[in-house]
Amino acid sequence: MGLVHIELFATLDLVGQAPGGPDEDPVGFPFGGWQAPLMDEVAGAQIAAAYEGTDALLLGRRTYDIFAAYWPHQKDGQDGDIASLFNSVPKYVASRGRPDLSWAGSTHLGPDLAAAVHAIRDRHRNVKVVGSLNLVQTLLREKLFDRLDLWVHPIVLGVGKKVFDGGTVPTNLTLLEPPATSPKGTVHLRYGLAAGTPATGDMTAPDRGTNRDA
Repeated sequence: MGLVHIELFATLDLVGQAPGGPDEDPVGFPFGGWQAPLMDEVAGAQIAAAYEGTDALLLGRRTYDIFAAYWPHQKDGQDGDIASLFNSVPKYVASRGRPDLSWAGSTHLGPDLAAAVHAIRDRHRNVKVVGSLNLVQTLLREKLFDRLDLWVHPIVLGVGKKVFDGGTVPTNLTLLEPPATSPKGTVHLRYGLAAGTPATGDMTAPDRGTNRDA
């Protein structure tokens, strides 16, 4: 069975809305494109490396529409490798509506997302979920993912859709490798889904060695 990898960009207050540009999600959000000033060569290389081995994309409707309007026309230049990848692999679109599937290799998923994700896992080894915040929140809530790549940027916005929003369920994650930083202060965290739910404890218990007379 293949793996579903979520790729997300977030602020310190975990806002994940419209990082790439002001037109991504313009209604009522004043910070579209907040990620651009914080990009550097290190973060760019991390993002490019995260796509290595991708053999399918799983996208929400809004992200799909943005990608379909952009990537088919990007064949040369610095985006060439990603453009070639995105244009060549199958694209699966999660949407309650009827998206325009003019981008070659696109498929509209049915209403049963869980069944659709399991079927995609059976067909592909490495499925990438890029952006698609509403879809991501469903995948997190239903635990329909295996890996989470999270780039946390050194800004606080105070408004906007958050990565972990209403409906998130208690979940354990395992840090798969040491955090990596970029010159502009972005931290790349790579997690894997772990079994069970978060445990609790008592930091004031005597067996913790707390010295109450200090």
